[in-house]
Formats: sequence, structure tokens, C-alpha cells
Amino acid sequence: MTAFPFQIHARDGAARTGVLKTPRGDIQTPAFMPVGTAGTVKGLTVDQVKSTRADIILGNTYHLMLRPGGERLKRLGGLHKFMRWDGPILTDSGGYQVMSLAQLRKLDENGVTFRSHVDGSQHRLTPESCMDIQADQIGSDIVMQLDECPALPAPRERVAEAMELSLRWAKRCKVAFGAREAQNLFAIVQGGTDAELRKRSAEALIAEGFGGYAIGGLAVGEGHEAMLATLDVTAPLLPQDRPRYLMGVGKPIDIVESVARGVDMFDCVLPTRSGRHGQAWTDQGSLNIKNARFAEDETPLDASIDCPASRDYSKAYLHHLFKAGELLSQVLLSWHNIAYYQSLMARMRTAIAEGRFEDFRARFAAQHRGGD
Repeated sequence: MTAFPFQIHARDGAARTGVLKTPRGDIQTPAFMPVGTAGTVKGLTVDQVKSTRADIILGNTYHLMLRPGGERLKRLGGLHKFMRWDGPILTDSGGYQVMSLAQLRKLDENGVTFRSHVDGSQHRLTPESCMDIQADQIGSDIVMQLDECPALPAPRERVAEAMELSLRWAKRCKVAFGAREAQNLFAIVQGGTDAELRKRSAEALIAEGFGGYAIGGLAVGEGHEAMLATLDVTAPLLPQDRPRYLMGVGKPIDIVESVARGVDMFDCVLPTRSGRHGQAWTDQGSLNIKNARFAEDETPLDASIDCPASRDYSKAYLHHLFKAGELLSQVLLSWHNIAYYQSLMARMRTAIAEGRFEDFRARFAAQHRGGD
């Protein structure tokens, strides 16, 4: 397996900035990947997503497997062509759904059988079929191993069992993935908040050798401080010359603190989910645009962000749209939130390159505490 070249351009403490090179374009790190679960970043066109300067988006194997179906996607030329996105795509393996849809699946050594939440039909995912769906049917650029993680808190024995199963699946995924020049396979470090289990997982996966290493099984109920403590233990274990991806995280303050600990890649549904419910993210935290105090506020959400949704519409207008139940309200706030996240990543990259990340981090934390 040939890893995509990963070049670190600057460091400031544990924080680092660089570029992950892929055949479909460079990914500037630290990077935030907007989530396009079912082949769309909810509420936004591909052109709107591109305008935020996102280098890469995320799709979801489980959801695409159900609709439109992996074989159909392959006949239609893969996900890139299907949704008109010509940049890199990373796909989650479906491991998150092993946890979140626990009532609709049966787990065994060989894989997982899902009962579709859509129509009740049965679908089987094994490490081997997961590689086939992601790499050959969806056409993902970065493929994730199939894994399992329990929601936290959970007994240590249960966390250890899931971690060991994920290690066995990782080896099978690597064999099934084979040697590919134009696609890459990331492993997922598991172990909950247990330092010893995280060490065991990381060491075993590093010994196998993967193109990148994700930190999974966080943001699943353990809380902010426990997540950061786990990153303190886990990130230093991972190879310096491979990208580190923290799955499913998160709020802006979570991302800033994770970058401070050496994480390079992130994804989260929060920007678009918040946008659909009237929340706009800023350096001060989230604003509830439906709040009456914005009814006559003529200022934009953030004039410094080069995005029409952030710059060209007043809070009063956005407030009105939500109160009137207009769909444009959800589109504009989702667009702003994705643009804000990309702006935050760009500012962190600059701060790291200029050797002032710790100052940026301190000021961001102070501003964030002062927000809503």
C-alpha cells in the first residue's frame, strides 16, 4: 500500500500544518471535512461547498450502501461523478452505525448484519465487502477500515473486546484493500478513554502499516475533558509522517484544542445540523438567530469571511427567514457555518506557520468563554 505523500510544513508545539497530496488534489492540514452522508452536504450545492474552500468532503458507506446502493453508484461512475464533486472524498466505513444503530444490527466475528432503517431489508458488511464498497463502488480516495466502538461510558472489558475486534478487522481490511496507487487506507485507533488500550491499539496498527491513522471512539458520550485527556495519550503514539484524523469532532473549541495536540483532520455534522436549527457558529460560540435580540440587528454574521451567507445578509434578515419558516434560512446558516469552519482552519494553519498558535489558542478560548 502506497500512502499519499504527507508533508509537514511547520510546527508550533504539537500543532502542525502541512499538506496531504492526493490524485484529486491537495488537502491543506489541519483540515475540516464537511459531511456529505448520502452524497450531499445537507442544504448546499457542490459549488457552495467549494466556495468555502473545503478541500475534501466525507461520505458514509452505510447510508450510500442503502441508497442509492453501491452497485448502482458503480454503474453511474462512482460518487465523484454522481454528485459532481471532483476533489478528494473520504468515506466512513459504517463503523459508527455499528454503534448508533445497535438495535438494528447483529455483530459477529466476521462482520455486521444491518436491518435497514429505511425499509427493513438486510445488508451485510464484512471487512472485505466494506473495502469493495468504498474503494470500487463508491470510488473513495481515502477508505476507512471497518471498526467497532461502544458508546461511552462502557465497561473496560467491553471496550477492550471492541478494540481487539477492530484490530482483527483492520488486518483483514488491509489484505482486501491490497496495493492501490490512487487510493489510501486509514486505520482506526480504538480503546475508549483507557490509556493502556489506546496504546495497545496504536502499536498494533502501526506495526501493520497504514496510510493514515484515525482516532475513533471519541465524541460518543465521554465529555470534552475526557476526550482531550485521551488525545494527550493517543496522539503522541502515532507516526509523525502520517495524517492523524479525529473522527466526528466537533465544536470549534474541540477542534482548536485537538489541533494543539497534533491532530490534522476532522469531520462533523455539526455545522449543517446547527444551521438547519438556527445556530450560527462564531469565535464566541453559537448564536441562536431565532432569538428576539436579532430581530433588528443589521450586522452580518461575520463580514471577515468571504462567503455571501456570512457577509451579505443581516442577522435581522436571517432571523426573519427562520421565523417565517423559509428554507433559505437553513441554506444560508449551513453555508455560513461551513465557511466559518473553513476560515477557522485557515487561521490556525497561518498561526502555526507563523509560530503564534499558542497565542491564537489562548485568545480563542477566552473569546469562546465569553460567548453565548
